[in-house]
Amino acid sequence: MIRIILHGCSGRMGHIITEICANDKETQIVAGVDAFGDAYAEYPVFRSLAECPEADVIIDFSTAAAVDGLLDYCVEKKLPVVVCTTGLSEEQTQKLRQASQTTAVLKSANMSLGINLLEALIAQAAPKLAAAGFDVEIVEKHHRTKIDAPSGTAIALADAANEALGGDYEFVYDRSQRREKRPVKEIGVSAVRGGTIVGDHDVIFAGQDEVITLSHRAYSRAVFGKGAVEAAKYLNGKEAGFYTMGDVLS
Repeated sequence: MIRIILHGCSGRMGHIITEICANDKETQIVAGVDAFGDAYAEYPVFRSLAECPEADVIIDFSTAAAVDGLLDYCVEKKLPVVVCTTGLSEEQTQKLRQASQTTAVLKSANMSLGINLLEALIAQAAPKLAAAGFDVEIVEKHHRTKIDAPSGTAIALADAANEALGGDYEFVYDRSQRREKRPVKEIGVSAVRGGTIVGDHDVIFAGQDEVITLSHRAYSRAVFGKGAVEAAKYLNGKEAGFYTMGDVLS
């Protein structure tokens, strides 16, 4: 049984992961961490990590402001951690890398298994299609309350294409002020915000007289929770290092 501390247990994703683990024979949440100490499940909830019992891995769905303290704790305890919190600063990203020298750290832009498989498909398709004259465009759609745009997932998909194409493509987010033909080495990234869309991502390869679209639709946030729990299983017992969902899928 893999013992999990759920950091940020009272949020929407915390509730989803609690339900997933309750129905998973391989995992058990032994404690939750929430700034207000709100308890709603069978496991105890604490206001700080220092109060938590021993565990095998931490799943983090908290806030960017809480990640620094989380990493300090994981380094001190040499405790593996799956970091699912988004909106981290460049300094925090560097701190993730530093922490991975002491303990196992897993971080991906999107915890969905489908999205991470999509990245692998893009890496395979992009070089062949670019050589045939196809352009790359990415369109992402999210609910009206999402603050950042474009999504971190859209950027990760663009990165996957760019890396496969040699790394010298420019990302373009707005063409409204430009009056010129589309350059070849460009990846357009567009964002749509409205309603309650959980997350839609389309990677469009547009060629001469034909279009290939690789798409992913998230119909519920449970896909992110399932990915996080699978990542925790994978990370249990791993040596110090920086891991991604690509490692989980390999």
